[in-house]
Amino acid sequence: MKLGLMLGYWVAGPEDPIDLVLEAERLGYDSVWTAEAYGSDAVSPLCWLGARTRRIKLGTAVMQISARTTIFRAGG
Repeated sequence: MKLGLMLGYWVAGPEDPIDLVLEAERLGYDSVWTAEAYGSDAVSPLCWLGARTRRIKLGTAVMQISARTTIFRAGG
């Protein structure tokens, strides 16, 4: 059985889930998940956590494609 930690929506404020995520990683959890909706971003918290963890997998099940802009890359 694999265990995952759901952090939910990113909220404005001083809350930083890094201690919780590091403890989950230490205990052998498989993954940590974030969500987004109406101004709550799923990717930024995962970047923050990914820079500070070593083994735990990071994921978001659903992202709002319509809330993201298209990025064009010129050249090759």
